[in-house]
Amino acid sequence: MRFHVPTRIYFGSGIISQLKEIVEDNFKDFRLFLVTDQGILDSGIADKVLSQFQNIQVFDKVEQNPKFNTVNRAGDIVREIKPDVVIGLGGGSALDAAKAVALLATNPGSIEDYEGKGKYRSPPLDVLAIPTTCGTGSEVTWVSVVTHTERMFKMSIKGPHMFPAVALVDPDLLVTLPPPLVASTGMDALTHAIEAYTVKPATYFTDIFAREALQLIFSSLERAYKDIKTDKEAREGIMLGSTVAGLAFGNSDVGAVHCVAEAVGSIYDTPHGVTNSIFLPFVMEFNLPAAKDRYAEIARIAGIEEKDKNVAAERLIQKIKSLSHTLNIPSFRELDIQKDKFPELAKKSFQNNSNPSNPREVSEEDYLVILEKAFSES
Repeated sequence: MRFHVPTRIYFGSGIISQLKEIVEDNFKDFRLFLVTDQGILDSGIADKVLSQFQNIQVFDKVEQNPKFNTVNRAGDIVREIKPDVVIGLGGGSALDAAKAVALLATNPGSIEDYEGKGKYRSPPLDVLAIPTTCGTGSEVTWVSVVTHTERMFKMSIKGPHMFPAVALVDPDLLVTLPPPLVASTGMDALTHAIEAYTVKPATYFTDIFAREALQLIFSSLERAYKDIKTDKEAREGIMLGSTVAGLAFGNSDVGAVHCVAEAVGSIYDTPHGVTNSIFLPFVMEFNLPAAKDRYAEIARIAGIEEKDKNVAAERLIQKIKSLSHTLNIPSFRELDIQKDKFPELAKKSFQNNSNPSNPREVSEEDYLVILEKAFSES
């Protein structure tokens, strides 16, 4: 067993006001490069960072599901200005982009050259990750996911030096998060926790974090969706649950839910949290023969009092379907994906490097069945 999290985590409501002090405490030199998106600038959240420093170079072109050309463009800039620290501010896309840009700052070539595990020659620059959604977990993981638009494939760039040096996790940054994003990113965090707890690489250590994340998310997600602005307890619970889920899956793995969600996202650029939310119960139904006991344990965490493991596991799946309905998660049909694309999506799902981690072996044909079931029941 192994468990490795070198990231120093600062968690607390309003802690963003201490960013300058945290930077000074953790980094000897701190010429800063901020990686974010236009929406974060427009919302005023970036001002909470920019107001504490002078002369920060800002790259605000990160899009949903960060594209390889965007990352490479930012890499050219960072090589020219030579900062000491890259700050990622935003959702999972901004944080993943920041980690990829930090890698390009110290290594030659393009980001696609580093697809896979440990392909870089030099450690990336230090990254300070500041999440603004409640689903990514990227602030504590060693992976950056970047979409190669020409291949229509989501690349995973990973390595032991890819962990952010520091994560500043402030639940108050969720105050202005719209309910649909609370829903989809919160369900993303729930998917992280469930998959971390059920995949083959799960360990005693990752189970501890996965169970705690599940408790936090189940107890806070609906409340946060209904009133993220004034329900401080729910806001803190869902944000902490997201980070703790990141600690779990970052040392365990994800499974078939992410495989199919990333396949759909690579072609149709759908939000990652939405696709995870859609496919979670259908993959769980497929995994039931191999993960029944674990699902029954999760059911108890979710408040389902049922001694029979089969019944408990099935009730958990129904609870997740009901939760998606309550949170107004769109159906698979609403993504407007044509059925003739299903074979290609199944192939890309099978090719995902997390596929072997799934608790039940999944073939390309199995993914096709999952896609068709999700479509027929939506």
